Amino acid sequence: MTILVTGATGTLGRHVIERLRQTGQQVRALTRNPAEATDLPDDVEVVGGDLTKPSTLAAAFQGVSAVHLLGATGHDHAPLRTGPQIMAMATEAGVRRLTVLSDGEEGELKQAVRDSGLEWTFAWPIDFMSNALGWAEVIRSSAEVREPYANRRTASADETDVADVIATVLTGGGHGGRSLIVSGPEALTPADKVSAIAAATGREIHFTELTDDQARRQWRAEGWPEEGIEFMLHMWATVPDTVATVTSAVEKVVGRPPRTFAQWAATHADAFRP
Repeated sequence: MTILVTGATGTLGRHVIERLRQTGQQVRALTRNPAEATDLPDDVEVVGGDLTKPSTLAAAFQGVSAVHLLGATGHDHAPLRTGPQIMAMATEAGVRRLTVLSDGEEGELKQAVRDSGLEWTFAWPIDFMSNALGWAEVIRSSAEVREPYANRRTASADETDVADVIATVLTGGGHGGRSLIVSGPEALTPADKVSAIAAATGREIHFTELTDDQARRQWRAEGWPEEGIEFMLHMWATVPDTVATVTSAVEKVVGRPPRTFAQWAATHADAFRP
């Protein structure tokens, strides 16, 4: 079985590739710039192509039986608009099984996937634990995280758990026609996560809650554009309750409990040390 992984050089893509390799699968990695994929394992076939330009994908789909597809592309995470063309190419190439990194909301891509005749599964993490790496520099330098809306809670998923779910579905099937929302085992506030990082590193690290105005002043001083500041404040002020929902996707698909944020922090502790 040759499995095509799109978004191969991203954080999740690399983990999906590693999980597939561990089960003995032949992996083909799609990236816009193969020259930037030099750190992928030697036994992974790297091909160039752009999901927004289906004409560049013929070689990527040749001889492939399963595909992991990104539902959004680019730095702005714009929804993939070429789903119908990609599904047609996949079907013609003989692809049988498909996972899509997407929340499965109604739209052109979802309809194209449904109409494809493939065994499809949508998989979507509530949030990645690895987003906490955005704190790494400030924790290393000041041992303090300063943010507004301290009470927002998210059931963040370890990116390796999300990769395990995707790799298991791609190789074993059994979840066709489902939308899997992947979470961690608990919903945590930013302060909870900072405490876990402090425990993992053995350092005293503080979380300080900011008002909106304090956050604006801080982010302006850091060089944020005004539209970015207001977007972030609005996003954090309106975090839906659903992002705190703990799901059973990891246990049902992989057969074990999801990893905790404390486990993730222990694995990545060096990133937060001076």
